[in-house]
Amino acid sequence: MKDTNLKSLMEDLIGLGLTNVKGVLWNLNQAELTMEAIKNGEGVLTDTGALMCDTGKFTGRSPKDRFIVRDEITEDKVWWGDINIPFDEEKFDQLYNKMIAALGMKRLYVRDAFAGADPNYRIKLRVIDTQAWHNLFCYNMFIRPEKEDLKDFHPDFTILAVPEFMANPEIDGTRQSNFAIINFKRRIILVGGTGYTGETKKGIFSVLNFLLPDREHVLPMHCSANMGDDGDTAIFFGLSGTGKTTLSADPNRRLIGDDEHGWTENGIFNFEGGCYAKVIDLSREKEPEIWDAIKFGAILENTRFYPGTNVVNYEDDTVTENTRVSYPLHHIKNAAQPSRGNVPKNIFFLTCDAYGVLPPISKLDVGQAMYHFISGYTAKVAGTEAGITEPVAAFSACFGAPFMPLHPTKYAELLGEKMINHNVNIWLINTGWTGGAYGVGSRIKLRFTRAMITAALEGELDNEAMELHPVFGLNMVKRVPGVPKDIMNPREAWENKEAYDEQADKLATMFVKNFRKYEEFASEAIMSGSPKTMDLV
Repeated sequence: MKDTNLKSLMEDLIGLGLTNVKGVLWNLNQAELTMEAIKNGEGVLTDTGALMCDTGKFTGRSPKDRFIVRDEITEDKVWWGDINIPFDEEKFDQLYNKMIAALGMKRLYVRDAFAGADPNYRIKLRVIDTQAWHNLFCYNMFIRPEKEDLKDFHPDFTILAVPEFMANPEIDGTRQSNFAIINFKRRIILVGGTGYTGETKKGIFSVLNFLLPDREHVLPMHCSANMGDDGDTAIFFGLSGTGKTTLSADPNRRLIGDDEHGWTENGIFNFEGGCYAKVIDLSREKEPEIWDAIKFGAILENTRFYPGTNVVNYEDDTVTENTRVSYPLHHIKNAAQPSRGNVPKNIFFLTCDAYGVLPPISKLDVGQAMYHFISGYTAKVAGTEAGITEPVAAFSACFGAPFMPLHPTKYAELLGEKMINHNVNIWLINTGWTGGAYGVGSRIKLRFTRAMITAALEGELDNEAMELHPVFGLNMVKRVPGVPKDIMNPREAWENKEAYDEQADKLATMFVKNFRKYEEFASEAIMSGSPKTMDLV
């Protein structure tokens, strides 16, 4: 045990019902937890000193097994449905008691931490793990308190993460043996039956997404953020495959964070103390900042070695394509310390439009910004089945639907309010195809996208001429230094203009149909951002 106030800490554990555990290791550092993990057979060291571990059966989150306890706090606030699945209070209490009993005579790794780099809005966390490498993950991903912060530390939320504990669905009320359940009344999160550490991280993100909008209109965001030398802050939203991590990792700008942030009246702040990045096909050439961050203290998940070595083969997807690394922010050379920034001047919605319809860069008005924020669109190339080349549209509200307990219009209205109050530019960036859909056109070159983002950040587009998109109503930028003019208008980039018109109407119809589930609570301002289609069936 590493803390001086052990009596108070042990009283808290007893209050949870943990009265007969084998031992408690409290707030161990990176080195101690790494050595514990190796000693316990939980992982092995790579040639860079990083710890490599497997998450077991689950190599990603299980959204259908994430629940929120339905009670007087959540009943009228949570947007219940397939994303926010209700859980019975009594069932939670029964399951909690079973988990506590299962921890008898086990050795526990306990970590006290913060979520939120802004002291005015952070919450105190206590994470209780049965595996050392899970506790190391929490050391990396949450904010590490100073020694004086640990005096009289009493958590606002407690997380019990027990991968080896399996629920009985018929008795416990879960869907299957794994689960992640948030109880806002008891301020407890239970995670069981899964070794995927992202469940813990995203559980706390969901908590902040529920709590913060009621605190002085703080907008929680699933985004990355960076800051220039003069303090100008930029935010990047985007689903997987749109380039969010790549485009925000700019060596000429300081990284504030790569995933979760809050926006107050005074600026933005990172929720986390680390990064959790995908590493499939990672190379030093493509992602030098991430490559160099994979050193002692970092954790690699579900990767594999080249045979006969401890050198990681990042192309190996034997276990999963969702191979990841966790490391603290200070492993990034140009990370902002503390991880806070000013009110953003520019916000980028990134979409990989494989239909080839959306312009490379366009500027959104307030209604369009709220509409596209709720839509959270990207398009993925269809799977590996032979002969299938048709793209597949993907929509995720607020670019992070699985973590948003409130109705998406609540977050969108906050965005619109802040956009007006702070005169923020919001740009829609297509990192996908031009001149045709996937299989016909070509993907927009990364250097062109970087040039567009740089031009926006440096104010070069403030007075540039715009052209209205006939279907989506977007203000398309006509010229960007270093970018071919013939790709700026997507229709002009297509050889067959009629085929483009058909494709544009097809995509617009997808937007409209997807948005119908939000219309009941959407204002006229939000609906003004809707595209115009020929067929609204």
